[in-house]
Amino acid sequence: MQFQARSSLKNNRNEQVMKAYYVYMMANKYNNVLYVGVTNNLIRRVYEHKTNLVDGFTSKYKCHKLVWFEKIEDIETAIIIEKRMKKWKREYKENVINEMNPEWKDVYQNLLE
Repeated sequence: MQFQARSSLKNNRNEQVMKAYYVYMMANKYNNVLYVGVTNNLIRRVYEHKTNLVDGFTSKYKCHKLVWFEKIEDIETAIIIEKRMKKWKREYKENVINEMNPEWKDVYQNLLE
């Protein structure tokens, strides 16, 4: 009986320690500029993009809409996916967005609910 209790406690700790990473795409209001990024805190990172807290591509080109994201369980995989997506033709990126978000709405608010 004690062994089972310790085992389940250990499993609960492992579940809490598991991190999530996100590959995501931001667009400007005209949807003609796309940005691909990776983060371990999607809400914080999108907020930074939306408020131009960090100088760079998204502030320069006003990419303030979160139009697509995917949760990934390990950082190495997330980085590989991000790097591959950055090399994709725009058409491929549009196809991925259209599968999840055909109207290209800002899905940031959905994360906050």
